[in-house]
This record gives sequence, C-alpha cells and structure tokens, in this order.
Amino acid sequence: MEHPDVWTRGDGYGPEPGDRSRGTRGLVGREGELAELRSALALHRLVTVTGAAGIGKSRLARTLAASPAADAGRAVVRVRWHDGVPVGPRALTARLLRALIAAAGAPPGQGVPSLRRTPAVVRECVDIAEAARAVPAEALLVVLDDVDPVHTECAGLVQRLLMAVPGLRVLVTARRALGLGDEHVIRVAPLEVDGPPGGTEPSPAVALFLARTPSRAHGGRPVRASELPTVSRVCRLLEGVPLAIELAAGQLADRTLGELAARLEADQCWLTGPGPALRRHRSLHASIGAVHTLCDPLVRTVWHRASVFEGSFTEAAAVLLCSGAGVEPDLVPSCLALLSATGVLRAFGEPGAVRRPRYRMARAARDFGTERLRGAGELPGALARHAVHYRGVAAVAETLWHMGLQHQALQTVLDEYDDLMALAPRALAGADGRPPDGDHIEEALEAVLSLWFWWAVHEQGREGSALVLGLLPHLPAGSPLAPRGQWLAAWLTAAYDPRTARRLLDLAWPAAVMAGDDALIGRVSHVHGTLAWHRHDPEEAVRYYRQAADMVPESAPGGPPPTVSLAALAVVQAHTDPESAGRTALRALAQPRNRDDAWATALAQYARAFADHRAGRTGRARRRAQRALTHLATGPDTAPQARAALRRLLDHLEPSADGAARHDKPFVPVPHAGTRSGALPSATEATWPQG
Repeated sequence: MEHPDVWTRGDGYGPEPGDRSRGTRGLVGREGELAELRSALALHRLVTVTGAAGIGKSRLARTLAASPAADAGRAVVRVRWHDGVPVGPRALTARLLRALIAAAGAPPGQGVPSLRRTPAVVRECVDIAEAARAVPAEALLVVLDDVDPVHTECAGLVQRLLMAVPGLRVLVTARRALGLGDEHVIRVAPLEVDGPPGGTEPSPAVALFLARTPSRAHGGRPVRASELPTVSRVCRLLEGVPLAIELAAGQLADRTLGELAARLEADQCWLTGPGPALRRHRSLHASIGAVHTLCDPLVRTVWHRASVFEGSFTEAAAVLLCSGAGVEPDLVPSCLALLSATGVLRAFGEPGAVRRPRYRMARAARDFGTERLRGAGELPGALARHAVHYRGVAAVAETLWHMGLQHQALQTVLDEYDDLMALAPRALAGADGRPPDGDHIEEALEAVLSLWFWWAVHEQGREGSALVLGLLPHLPAGSPLAPRGQWLAAWLTAAYDPRTARRLLDLAWPAAVMAGDDALIGRVSHVHGTLAWHRHDPEEAVRYYRQAADMVPESAPGGPPPTVSLAALAVVQAHTDPESAGRTALRALAQPRNRDDAWATALAQYARAFADHRAGRTGRARRRAQRALTHLATGPDTAPQARAALRRLLDHLEPSADGAARHDKPFVPVPHAGTRSGALPSATEATWPQG
C-alpha cells in the first residue's frame, strides 16, 4: 500500500492531491534556483529553502526531488505540513516516523519490527533513526515541507536525525532558516519582471503569467503582443511573487488586463483562485494571513503600523512610527528582523555598512497590515505620525541643499521618494472617507514646497505642479502657504502653461507685497521675466529678472538664490548687449552663496560662456564651457540641465568641416522630458529665456 507522504525516484512526484489548478504544470523561471539547489544537496547534508509566502519554495523542492538527475537509488520521503493538521507536542516527529515506516515497507500502523519500546522522546529518536536506516535505498532524502507551524520542533528533529543517520540528507522549506550550524540556506527571490535589454523572450514573471492565463475553454483568451506591457505592469505590481501572478492570471476569465491592473493598483489581497489544495494558496489574503497567524502579537503590531510606509524606510523611522501604545522603542528592531526573516519585509544594505540598512514591506503584506490597522482604529493616528515625520524629512532635505550638501539632499529625496510623494494624495483622500483636514493639507503642501529644488533642478516640474495645484484649493482660508504654493506652481508651469502661470502670479503678487516678503516678491518677478521672454519681450524680461536679482536675499530659503536670476538676465542681455551680459554673468559668479550651490554656479558659468560667444570670443567661450564641464564632472550630478546646456554650447562652438565657426541659432536650454513621470518640463530650464 502506497503511503501519501512517500515518493521515490521514478514515481513522478506528481501534483498534490486535489490540486486542480496547478497540477503537473512545471516550474517557470526557476532554472537557476533549481541548479543551485541540486548543487547544494550534493555538497551539504542539510539545505533549507527560505522565502516569502507564495514564492514557490515547495514547488522548487518538489521539482528537485522528482528530477531524473537525482542520484540513482535515492529514496525521497516527504512530509508536508498541510492546513488543518493539529500542532501538538512532537506532531512533526510522529508524521515523519509514519512516513519512514511506510518507506521501509512495513504496513501503516504496524511499525518496523526492530523498533524499540522505550519512553516518549528517547523512543521517538531511536525509532526514527532505525526507520531511516531500514529504508531500502542507497541514499535517503527527507523533505520537510512548509514546516513553519512546527519550526522549533523541526530544528531539534533535524539535528537529531543528522547525528543518528550519517548518510541522510535533509531538505527543508520554510519562511525562515532553522538556525543550525551546518545548515546551507537558499533564499528564493521573486521572479524577474524585466527581461534582458534587447531580448525577445519574456521575463520569467511575464512567462509565468502567460502560462497560467485561462484557455478559451475556461473563458480566457490569448494575450496579444500589444498587451505585453500591461502584463509587465501587472507582474511589477505583484512584485514578481509567483502565487500572486498565478492568481492574477486566473482573473482574466472575468476581466480585461487593464481592469486587472487598475484593481491591483488599489489593493491586492482580493486575489483568489479555486484550485490549490492548500487553503492558504487559494487567496493572497489567506497566504499572508498564514504568516500573520504565526507571528507574536508584538510583531503583528509592528507589522500593522509599518504598513503606512509606502516605500523603503530606516530602522529609526520605524521606531518613531511603530513605538508607543504597548510597543517599547527598543523592541522594534528585533520585530523588524523577524519580519524580514519571514519575508514580510525585504532588507537592503549590509549590516555594519556606512549607510544604514533599509526595509521595504511587500505590497500584499502592506495591504494586509493596513486592513488590520484600520480595523483596530489606529490608521488615522498612524497616518498623522507618518505625515509629520516626512514633512520633517523634506525640511531636512531642503536644509541640506541650502548648506551646500546638495548631493546628500538629492539622495535623501531619492531614498524617501515614495513616502514623500504619498503625502499629498493621502492628505487629499482624508481619513477613512472623511473630507480632507486643513492641517494635513498644510503639512503636505509644506513638504512639497520644501522640495522645490527637486522639482526645479531634476526635471520634475509637471509632477510638482500637479501636487501643488491639487493641494491649493483645500488650504484653510488665509493660509500663509498659499502665495508660496502659487509662486512655485507658476514657476513649474511657466514653460508649458503660461496662462495658468500668469493667473497664479496674479494671486501671489498682492499677498507677497502685503506680507512684505522680499524673497517671494523677487521670485514672482523671476517667473514674470520668464513669461516675458517666452512672449518675445526682452525689455520686460530684463526688467523683471533684474528686479528678482535685487529683491531676493542671498540666503533666503524656500527657492532659488539671486544667482539664478542674474544668470537668466545675462542670457537675455547677450542677444542685444553682450558686454553688459558678461558683466552680469560676472556678478552672478561673484555671489557669496555660490560656494555652497553647485547648481546656481553652473548656470552662471553657462551664462558667462554664452555671453562670450555672443560677443564673438568663441575660443574663450569654448574654454570656459570646457572648464565648467570638467568641474561638474568631478562631483555628483546636481546640475543636469546646466551640464546639458554646456555640452550643447560646446557642440555649437565646434568648427564646421571647412574650419569656420558655426553661425546657426545659439542653443538656450528649454524644458524637456523628466526621468520619473514621463514628459516633464524642467522647471529650472523654465528660468531660461527661450530663443
């Protein structure tokens, strides 16, 4: 009589009983992991495959054990911890003993004749060892699959087995390692979503999605080539988790790819499927819930509270947001480590490195935690703490920029980007369906205003203006942030929507004058100068840029320094009065603040080289541009537009084939596409006149 926990080479190692959806469909995209696992088992007696829920640990182990490449004469004894199996004292030991007895050829329930009758634990240790030795095979591989509910017992059992049976090899699948000294751990990562550059084959994640799409007989239809980008988007939203991808592919019988992607943007725990034998594999919610059930209450609480992070976060940020109300600050780091070990969090960076490690919560785990946080009534408070913290992060980034630590400022924004960008949508959405709160709107707008340098310098003008324009109508009446927001939105939209920019400036100007805010008055004038040059009015542009340069204090925070206005003024003057333009550019370069502002200095250097060019001093202009580019190349790229402008100017100054200098239209920086949000005009380049 065949025992359901026993497989030997040649019997197929087939699908789980009742596994109607997955059946014998093979492994997709795991060739490298399978080869690594095969090599590890050849070299190590204990191999543990770890990874997050739904990552494919069991299927990988099942495929390995059924592989024809397995050693000849090997017997495979497998015990899988199915849903609903009672977790009692030595429950795993009892199940393994029954499986070994069956593999030894004895009828179930009769045992092996030589097994001793000694008390409890001693008897079990001896019985298992003798049963393992009794298996008629040259080699024995014990597969202990999905042992998380009996993790502690499994560690002790494996240690005893390896000591008692020298020729035994053990393969364990669990969300975290056993922690034994001779254990070799293979951590299974999500499937790659993006294929190799220039390749024609789909990525492993996309290939799995296509393989699991329902056939026409089951209400599905083939995915067209034009839909492959949407498939990639779906797989990216699901972070390459195989179980989630399979469940999502099954939804195409009821909805289109576009509808599926839109639904997954909002939430993922709704994904379900009818087929898998394990209940926790029939929905993403159940899969994550199985991990949640095995966590201690304290770890669960940290999980719930950390779900408010949209992107990666530091341990310090987690301590700030997760401690309190029963969670001591010094316990949060250990909870993060446990969540990382079980795949709920993914850790980035090396322990002890210069940069502190960061964590990112899996999307499905984040949706699950937010659901629990909302159910406990803690979500509004957690979101409020999140907003206060990231408003402070934005303020720190702006301070770093003004202190001359511009690379650090930009790195801060990149590190915290997802959570900084979440402030405005969360403030506008309100808490649990309530209307937006004025205080939260002000906090979000203050953070967006602090990031003016990000929108302006790094080509994110359209994204920044959209956030500001979305928040402005919801500000409390009389908020002092309103004119600052109107100015920033006008600056960011000047290059591609001058009508909106003028309307915003008309609102900001009287408020700035009434408040006596010289910096804001000057910055409003700067945008007026840009609009004047765009409508081909150089005299007005000169007047406004000069007023901006005179009004903005040298060290005023919250926006560009007067150097930027002087540089723009020099470019305008260069078209009609190159000598005056050269003097203006020198004045821009002489500003004391320049030693701390590589961005503004680079703009001024471009303006001076451009003035020399317009004055006919082509060789000097070329040398100045080359020196400026060399200086920019020695540090981080904090002035991408100036770098591009200098290169374009040098290209323009290169002699033509007959040796004469080119006299075509000079290059002046204009807005171009951004790097994160599609076609984004560069707000910094909007400060330049367009020739």
